[in-house]
Amino acid sequence: MKGHGSRVTSHESRVTSHAFPAMEYFFATCPRGLERVLADELAALSAREVKPVDGGVAFAGELPLCYAVNLESRVASRVLWRVGEAGYRDEHDVYEAARALPWPRWFDVHCSIRVNVTAIRSPLKSLDFATLRIKDAVCDVFRAARNRRPGVDTASPDIRIHAFLTRDAATFYLDTSGEALFKRGWRIARGDAPLRENLAAGILKLTGWSAPTPLYDPMCGSGAFLVEAAMMALDIAPGLNRRFGFEKLESFDARKWCVLRDRALERRKLPQGLPIFGSDKSGTIVGVARKNLESAGIESAVHLKQIDILDASPPSEAGIMIMNPPYGERLSDREALAMIYPKLGNTLKKRFAGWTAYILSADMRLPKLIGLAASRRTPLYNGALECRLFEYRLVAGSLRRGKSFTAKDAKGPREPKEI
Repeated sequence: MKGHGSRVTSHESRVTSHAFPAMEYFFATCPRGLERVLADELAALSAREVKPVDGGVAFAGELPLCYAVNLESRVASRVLWRVGEAGYRDEHDVYEAARALPWPRWFDVHCSIRVNVTAIRSPLKSLDFATLRIKDAVCDVFRAARNRRPGVDTASPDIRIHAFLTRDAATFYLDTSGEALFKRGWRIARGDAPLRENLAAGILKLTGWSAPTPLYDPMCGSGAFLVEAAMMALDIAPGLNRRFGFEKLESFDARKWCVLRDRALERRKLPQGLPIFGSDKSGTIVGVARKNLESAGIESAVHLKQIDILDASPPSEAGIMIMNPPYGERLSDREALAMIYPKLGNTLKKRFAGWTAYILSADMRLPKLIGLAASRRTPLYNGALECRLFEYRLVAGSLRRGKSFTAKDAKGPREPKEI
């Protein structure tokens, strides 16, 4: 979470509070590798001072902007409201910095709290102890102001307080999201190693896909790509079916929130047959994907089929294929994948000419084993696991790079590159 707030070089414990100025400052976290995608989303929502950094995007705007970002962002993991910052040298300074903030102004004493601390190059020996001291400071402020302290709930708190420590600066945030934003509420069935919803949505945005271009996931798993693509095509805001942390804040403006939510509800398109196709060789897995599509209320918009990708035929002449195959972390799995990848490459080359395939994998042997030349490799992180999103432009009868079906790429092939 590098670069959360502006750096403060003073070692004083005085805190600069951002309680209620006209302009508020936020930090939205996201899967690493999707910062630019998130920045584009925020700019489209009229955020100001948008600045991508490693692990997220800093931005500014009036407080209700965070309502819109929580509701509309498909890529963000959390939206943090920056409420204060100070220089520090030790745990005592961190305690004093937290104690100087007007916590009772932001939430009620009856709310339960949880404190999270992350750091880069912090001199403190124990982040757990720093977490405890911040919690003590918040409780001491409430005890002095209300003669009682808030309770602590590490599992399901009303209010999440985040602190980010650099070498000499502490920045404090209130979490406006509550549960992580990738928890949309539609996933009721899980497959093996399911892809997080916001990572799936971000990958779709990286491919440049949009309806009515056909989309096919031949290893659909629990259906993350399928659900997120259908929600994008039907203009369904990802946060429509959940609650948010900002609803527990004293500053919560219910009227403005209702207006935002009602507008999102009104613009939804009715579920209908879309050129979105999914399949898997396992009937059980196809059933998992179907349950999640039904939970999202969009089962009629996506076409599902049980079939092995090696036997599959393209659902249209051209389109976008996207898949997240097993990574093969165990030796036996790696050996099995080493046998499957060449067959997959042959299938793509022979049957899917005119398509562009995107494969997310942590297996860096993939380009060599699949026998296809990747036109692009985009670094991404699936949690802590470093991956690449490999792009393959498929041309009949050849493994060489060829023309895409877009006018821009008709000028000639592109060399593989990292972006």
